[in-house]
Amino acid sequence: MSRTDRAVTDPVIVAAARTAVATSNRGTLVNTSVQDLATWTLAETIRRSGLNPELIDDVIFADSGAARWAAMENGLMHVPGQSVGRACAGSLTAIGNAAGSIKSGMDAAIIAGGVYSASTAPRSIQRVPGTDEWVPAPMMIHPISDEAPSQEVSITVGHSTAVEAGISREEMDAWAYRSHMRAVAAIDAGKFDDEIFPIKVTALDGSVSEFAVDEHPRRGTTMEKLASLKVLHPEIENFQITAGNSSGVNDGGAAVAITSRELAEAEGLAPMATVRAWCSAAVHPGRTGFGALEATKLILKRSGYSVDDIALWEINEAFASVPIAVTRTLGIDEEKVNVFGSGCSIGHPISASGARMINTLVYELQRRGGGLGVASMCAAAGQGGAVLIEV
Repeated sequence: MSRTDRAVTDPVIVAAARTAVATSNRGTLVNTSVQDLATWTLAETIRRSGLNPELIDDVIFADSGAARWAAMENGLMHVPGQSVGRACAGSLTAIGNAAGSIKSGMDAAIIAGGVYSASTAPRSIQRVPGTDEWVPAPMMIHPISDEAPSQEVSITVGHSTAVEAGISREEMDAWAYRSHMRAVAAIDAGKFDDEIFPIKVTALDGSVSEFAVDEHPRRGTTMEKLASLKVLHPEIENFQITAGNSSGVNDGGAAVAITSRELAEAEGLAPMATVRAWCSAAVHPGRTGFGALEATKLILKRSGYSVDDIALWEINEAFASVPIAVTRTLGIDEEKVNVFGSGCSIGHPISASGARMINTLVYELQRRGGGLGVASMCAAAGQGGAVLIEV
C-alpha cells in the first residue's frame, strides 16, 4: 500500500528526552555548541524509542540549522533535517508539524523538538542601507508596539500583559516564587530523572563533568528577595517587570519521537502518548504575551475539549504575567499549571522550551495514570503555539 492510500492514523509519542537546562554564559553548558546539543538529544531520543534508524523519515528541530547536522552526526545520511522558526514556540511547532505529516500518512516516524544555546549563539550584523556602516542586526520582528520597539520583550510581553490583565507586581513575584519552589521540590523528588539524560560537558576551566540536573532554579529565593529587585524599565510609569518575575536565559535541548500508531505496533514500540491537536496563533505584537492565551483557546476549540477536561497544563513563564493572564482569563485551576515550575525557575532555552514542556507532561501524566495535557506559550512578534496530548 502506498502512503497516499493510507487511512488517517494517530501520531503517537514513543520516546521523550531532554538535557538538563543550564544558565547561559556562566553555566555548565557555556562551552557546549548547539550542534552538540542537537546531536546528543537526537541520539538519546532514538535510543529511547527503540526505532530502527532506517525507518526515520525526518528530523524537525527548532534551531539554527542543527537538525540535518545532528542527523548526519548520528549516521542518518538518508534522513533530511528541517529547521523550524517560530521563536519561543518553535519546538511546539516542530512537534505539530511532525504529528500532521504522520497523521496525513506522508511520514511514519519523525524526531521533533528543539535545541538552544544562548551561550554560543552567533551574533549577526547588517549594513545600514545607503551607507557603508555595519551595525548589530535586530531581531526579525515587525517594529510595531504601543510603547516601544517590540524587540524589548519585557515591555511587549511581560509589562503589556500585566497592564492589560490587571496583574500586580506582588502577584507576579508570588508566581515566580512558587515556580522556584516547585522546581526545587521536583528536583529533590526526582521528578525530572526520567526525562533528563546526562551529558558530559567541558567547563570554562577545562574540567569535564556530568550534567544531569537543572541548574537555574534558586533554592534560596524568597518573596523578600524578589520584591527587592529593581524593575527593568524604571522610566516607564508603573513598570513592574524584574529579572525575578521573568524567565531565565538558558541553554538546553529536548525532543520526542513520533510515529504512526501502525508503525509502533508493527515494531513493538510502546506509545507513551498520542498527539491529539496542535495550533499556532497570533495577536498584535504589542500584546505578545496574549499569544499564549489565543493559542490555548484555539487548541481547546480545535480539539473539542474544555478547560475542565485537561489534567495538566504547561504554560511557559516567559514572564510570570503570561500564565497568570491565561489561567485567570480561562478559569484554569492554578494547581494544575506548571506543577514543577517553568521559565522563571527551570529556565527558557528558547527553541527547546516547548519540547521540554511536552517531556514533562508525558512523564508526569504517566505517573498519574493518564489524562490530557496542554503545553502552550507565547512567541516573539505576537505569536503563540500549543500542543495537546493524551496519555
